[in-house]
Amino acid sequence: MAAAHTSASATPVAAVSTPSVELLADLAVCALVDEAELTPKPALVDRRGSGAHDDMDLGMLRRSAHALRPTLAALAARAHGRAPSQRLREELAAIGRRGEREMLAVTGGVNTHRGAIWTLGLLAAAASMAPLDAGPARIAALAGQVAAFPDRYSPHERSHGSRVTRRYGVAGARGEARRGFPHVVGVALPVLRAARAAGRPEQSARLDALVALIVHVDDTCLLHRGGHDALQDAQTGARAVLAAGGSATVAGRRALRLLEAALLRHNASPGGSADLLAGALLLDSLD
Repeated sequence: MAAAHTSASATPVAAVSTPSVELLADLAVCALVDEAELTPKPALVDRRGSGAHDDMDLGMLRRSAHALRPTLAALAARAHGRAPSQRLREELAAIGRRGEREMLAVTGGVNTHRGAIWTLGLLAAAASMAPLDAGPARIAALAGQVAAFPDRYSPHERSHGSRVTRRYGVAGARGEARRGFPHVVGVALPVLRAARAAGRPEQSARLDALVALIVHVDDTCLLHRGGHDALQDAQTGARAVLAAGGSATVAGRRALRLLEAALLRHNASPGGSADLLAGALLLDSLD
């Protein structure tokens, strides 16, 4: 069933909701919760504590993820049966901004999942647009086509991420999306699946995927809080984890602890990489 064409400020059409849309929302929330609970993540909130964050904890991340379920369902519903277009881009953006306000209401104003709304929202919408047999690359490419359109209604205020992308000349979350999430499809998913194929535990496979993202992504969260020094230390430390055999090995776990210590010295965490890991977990579950 195609979504009704409405203005960018219109509310989602409830009749569009289907079991497949509900499943997409459930899988997206699961991806967010799984990423939050993954332990031990370097300087990120996990089961051990709050990492480099003094304003959030695991309970807040769980509440935030579940509060975003209606938004994720609405994004998938609005995109169902549609083709990429500027109109669709603007409709999805309006839903995403409304979801961000709902997230902030649940968290008391703490930005827990702004980047994740963008990443998982686009991927859930693209999955709702794609044929049932579409793989991760096709879904990510569709998301990129949607993200490439401008949003005439985007507010003028600038996020930390947008300021960082201009200052340091990096792609940021928007650039990642417009290119079809190359680090999700070309880095995180291959590492995740190779680790599984090698017989490593699922948590180690997911940690290795996160570490690989830290190596390759110019993470705007790290740049915002610690500048080039934090990004360089993060990428150097992450390479050491992988060179030691990954998080499933004794040497790899030692390197992971050293990576975390370096990030905590900068009071910085790889939040952008964590959002991309959640996107990879969503695509993996859909595949």
